[in-house]
Amino acid sequence: MPTVKSLAENQSEALAEIGAIARQVGWGAIDILRSYYRGDSNEGDLEIKDKKDGPVTAADLAANRHILKNLQTALSHEDFGYLSEETYQGESVAKDWVWIIDPLDGTRDFINKTGEYALHIALTYKKRPMLAIVGIPEAEKLYFAIKGQGTFVETRDGTQEPRRVSTRNQIEDLAMIASRSHRDLRLNTMLERMPFKERHYMGSVGGKISTILEQKCDVYISLSGKTAPKDWDFAAPELVLTEAGGKFTSFEGNDLTYNNADVSQWGGLMASNGHCHQELYTLATNLLAEIDREST
Repeated sequence: MPTVKSLAENQSEALAEIGAIARQVGWGAIDILRSYYRGDSNEGDLEIKDKKDGPVTAADLAANRHILKNLQTALSHEDFGYLSEETYQGESVAKDWVWIIDPLDGTRDFINKTGEYALHIALTYKKRPMLAIVGIPEAEKLYFAIKGQGTFVETRDGTQEPRRVSTRNQIEDLAMIASRSHRDLRLNTMLERMPFKERHYMGSVGGKISTILEQKCDVYISLSGKTAPKDWDFAAPELVLTEAGGKFTSFEGNDLTYNNADVSQWGGLMASNGHCHQELYTLATNLLAEIDREST
């Protein structure tokens, strides 16, 4: 791993160097995940275990170990905190700069072999993302962004290309994407009443956001129920979307914050190409109120 400048010395240059390290670490984690996914060599046993928020596999844990070990080794000169799905102990991290990591987003899809799983690595500063990586292992693509520097996609050969969201600007022309499995009746009813041109469903938040970056879809909607998505589901996807020109907010139009006492992201979330964003979350809020009145 190369040495890097201190964030205190030159933040912009340091973030670019840290980003290069994070991409290298991300590709290594992608290789680990793909090896488990295919059952290669000695890494075929997923050792699936159930935990409170869903299953965890040997692949989650192996990728997590790789990410933490390599980031901590390469960046030991910085006072970073680390918040990972697989090591979270129920408390926020008392640091300004915190890595938020999901080594395997979409574990159920990984187990079910849908191919719809992703890798999330984000570096946050005072609860907001500054650097992000979203890896899509089965596409062998790695999306990355640094605050204020745009979003790019890197392929296995090192080729990098910028990514921008679509220019579609009428709700009736938009393609929506939502979770394949994390949908209750309330969310389904709301989605059915929104006048989208197309509706798609898939696993992994990172995977869904990648479809917006590739201009295949335009809107992703999440709504918590008995449980809620966590910081590691959103931190990296948010930045790669917003740096590509999109928007990612609550239904109230507020930015999300991360590394709070509660890592759950409760309520409604709207991610879009940005052109109808306020209109969309206003419509969603009104539809939910209508649905709730009908159910009482």
